Amino acid sequence: MPIKAVVWGENVHEQTNAAVRDLYPKGMHGTIAAALNQDKGIEATTATLQEPEHGLSEKRLAATEVLLWWGHAAHGEVRDEIVERVQRRVWEGMGLIVLHSGHYSKIFKRLMGTPCSLKWREAGERERVWAINRGHPIAQGIGECLEIGETEMYGEPFAVPEPMETVFVSWYEGGEVFRSGLTYQRGAGRIFYFSPGHETYPIYHNEGVQQVLRNAVHWARNPAPAWSGITNAPNVPTHAAKETIVQKGLRLHADGDKGLS
Repeated sequence: MPIKAVVWGENVHEQTNAAVRDLYPKGMHGTIAAALNQDKGIEATTATLQEPEHGLSEKRLAATEVLLWWGHAAHGEVRDEIVERVQRRVWEGMGLIVLHSGHYSKIFKRLMGTPCSLKWREAGERERVWAINRGHPIAQGIGECLEIGETEMYGEPFAVPEPMETVFVSWYEGGEVFRSGLTYQRGAGRIFYFSPGHETYPIYHNEGVQQVLRNAVHWARNPAPAWSGITNAPNVPTHAAKETIVQKGLRLHADGDKGLS
C-alpha cells in the first residue's frame, strides 16, 4: 500500500503575489504533492489553511502517515486546537516534514520547545546543499551536494535542539552556512526539517529537492500501529503488578486515581 501523505500549505502568497502564482500555478502544495506522486509508493494529497479545520480533521489526520508542512506569512492564523491535534498525531507515530519557513510554525516550535530562530537574507543567492550524511536514507540519489541557483539565505545560529542526525548543511554565496536537513523524533513520530523552499524561487521544481522530499516521506513513515495511548498515565494498582508485591509505606493516591497535572 502506498504511503498516505498530506502536503499542507498556507496558500497565502500564491493568492496575493503574482510572481509566486506564476512559479506555482497549482500552489506550492500542489507542486510538492505532484512531485511526491511520481513515486508509486506514495499517495499524496493537499490541505490548506483556508479549508475547514485547515484541511486537517481528526479523521483525515488519523489516516495520514506523513504530513508535510509549509507556512510563512500566516503562522499565527493556524488554530491552536489544530496544532495540538497534529502534535498528538506526531506523538502517536505520524511522520512530519517541516519545510523552509515552517521552522517558525506553531507546530515546529511546539515540538522543538525552542525559539527556532535564525538569520536570513532574501538576495537570490546561490545555495549548495551538502549531503554530509551520504549513507542516510533521505540523502539517497543526491550525490555529494545539490545546487540551487537562487534561494533565500538561512544562516546560523539556528536555535533548535541538537538533532538526532544532520543530513544536510548548506553554504550560501554570501558566505553563511546552515544546518539545512535535520532529523528528530518526538514520541513515536519521526520529524525532518528541510530548509530550501522560498516561494519566489522555483526551488520545488528542482529535481534534487523533489528527490529529497520523496526520500523523506519514506523515512518518516512509521509502519507500526498508532500509539494511541501515549498521552495516558494509567494508575497500576498493587494487585495488578506483573510480580506479586506487598503495599508498603504511606500512600498519596488510591487505586484508580488519576495522575496530578
